[in-house]
Amino acid sequence: MTTLLIIAKEPLPGRVKTRLTPPFTPREAAELAEAALADTLLAAAATPADRRVLVLDGAPGPWLPPGFDVVRQCAGGLDERLAAAFAGCAGPALLIGMDTPQVTPELLSVDFAACDAWFGPAEDGGFWALGLAEPDPELLRGVPMSTPVTGAVQRDRLVAAGLRVRDLPLLRDVDTAADARAVAARAPHGRFAARLARCTAVTGR
Repeated sequence: MTTLLIIAKEPLPGRVKTRLTPPFTPREAAELAEAALADTLLAAAATPADRRVLVLDGAPGPWLPPGFDVVRQCAGGLDERLAAAFAGCAGPALLIGMDTPQVTPELLSVDFAACDAWFGPAEDGGFWALGLAEPDPELLRGVPMSTPVTGAVQRDRLVAAGLRVRDLPLLRDVDTAADARAVAARAPHGRFAARLARCTAVTGR
C-alpha cells in the first residue's frame, strides 16, 4: 500500500461526537473522540505504508504520533472532502475515519494485487474504510453521506465502474453511547475503552 489516509476532526467540545451528548457532557464526548482518534492513529502508525496522511479539520494536537503528514480538509460536503483526500494520492490508497478505534494493523494491511478496491462496511449502513488501487475522486463525488444507504451506494458505485471489489469485515462506528460501549468491549485494552471507563465511573452512565 502506498498511502494510508485518516480523515478526522480536531477533538474539540461541541464539534465532535455530539450524539454522545447526552449522556456525556460535550467535554467528555471530545475526550472520547480524542481517545478514538489516538487509537486509530496508533493502528495506522503500525501499518506498513509508504505514506501516512491525516486529513484534518482543525489543528493537530499531542494525540498525533510522529510519521504523519497533515493535510487540511477542503470545504464542502463529506463526499467532496473524501474525494479531495484521494485526489492527493499518486498511487494505491486506503482511507479510514476516526470512528472505529477497534481497527488493527492487520485489518489495515490490504493488498491490491488481486483487486481494484477494498470496501469496509459499517453497521449503521455507511462505510469505515475505502481503498482504491487507482484513486479516482469521481468515484466518491455525489454519494449521499451519513444515510442508511451510504455504504450500499458507494459500493455499487465501485462495481458500476468495473472495479474488482473485496470486502473488509463489518465494523461498528462510535456515534452513540451504545456504540461506545459495544466498541470498547471489542477493544478493551485501547485508549478509547480506558477513557470510556473513566467517563462512566464518574456518574455510573
